[in-house]
Amino acid sequence: MRTKDSSAISVRLRFTDHARLGPGKMALLEAVQRTASIEAAGRELNMSYRRAWLLIDSVNAMFEEPAVQIAAGAGPEGDSTLTPLGHALIAAYRATEAATQRAVAQHFAQLLPRLREVPAEPLAPPARKP
Repeated sequence: MRTKDSSAISVRLRFTDHARLGPGKMALLEAVQRTASIEAAGRELNMSYRRAWLLIDSVNAMFEEPAVQIAAGAGPEGDSTLTPLGHALIAAYRATEAATQRAVAQHFAQLLPRLREVPAEPLAPPARKP
């Protein structure tokens, strides 16, 4: 049986078909905040520089202003900093995640104790009768 501590909520937000935020983009924004580098942030998350760049570019394209400011002329290890929007996105996402966790705990309080362990491999379907 799962305990309350082992449950996890993953929040994925779709504002439009091409404007989405989820745990991967948030982790990348937080890594850029720590490392001041898109390349180092991607490396920290076992992601290629190209993939990290594309994700940051997609977040920057969602809003009227960028979430990550990249210094002009900076190379892959160049200065990248979160803008006030980037900080606000992280704060709003983490607050949404916490509120969702509380809502799930409240609404599923009677059901979560009834969870059972499910094998990692799906069970084979029952044999069909001829």
